[in-house]
Amino acid sequence: MSSPSRASSHPRYNALLAEWGEVLRRCQTDPRSAPDPAPYGRDLLERWAEPQRRYHTVDHLMAVLTRITELTAYAADPDTALLAGWFHDAVYRPDRGENEERSAALAERALTEAGVDAERTREVARLVRLTVSHDPAPGDRDGEVLCDADLAVLAGDPADYAAYAASVRDEYAFVPDDVFRTRRADVLRRLLDLPALFRTPYGRECWEDVARRNMSTELELLEA
Repeated sequence: MSSPSRASSHPRYNALLAEWGEVLRRCQTDPRSAPDPAPYGRDLLERWAEPQRRYHTVDHLMAVLTRITELTAYAADPDTALLAGWFHDAVYRPDRGENEERSAALAERALTEAGVDAERTREVARLVRLTVSHDPAPGDRDGEVLCDADLAVLAGDPADYAAYAASVRDEYAFVPDDVFRTRRADVLRRLLDLPALFRTPYGRECWEDVARRNMSTELELLEA
């Protein structure tokens, strides 16, 4: 008997697979004749469970999907935002660039094959690409929801934020300390330089100040 896959060993595997099936069925043009969502969901979860991941894991996927649901009232099309959440880091190699572009391309291929219409598929891919900058245009409601959900980890309590920062460092364990500190500091400065980290009213009210304190503290430690 073969051993279970990395993804299927996750305690929320079956629940996530069911959630994926529900959202994809709602987005298929004709669910009665469209392909079964399950193989696509299993493929995505296996990707999220790849061994090179330390932060961008199934747990991160779960957190982003939870935050998207939490922000549903601000989305123009909640199901499109959810699909983008599933795909936003589906391709992830810390030693390579263009992960967002590769993830968007995967979404375009998979959703087209799975029976999602071209317009929604293009929108999902656009949202995935938006996570390069986390800087949606004013009025881009689904972009605001996805980006806020992805950045919500920055507003954790001190222990959770420290665990997040440590997992990011683990993911880049192949990078020398001095190089990592410089690159990580650049990322933090870019985010801190944004006029607002969070664009939804909820994100601005509940997460903005805490996230800025957390990142400023990390930046001070990196520069010490």
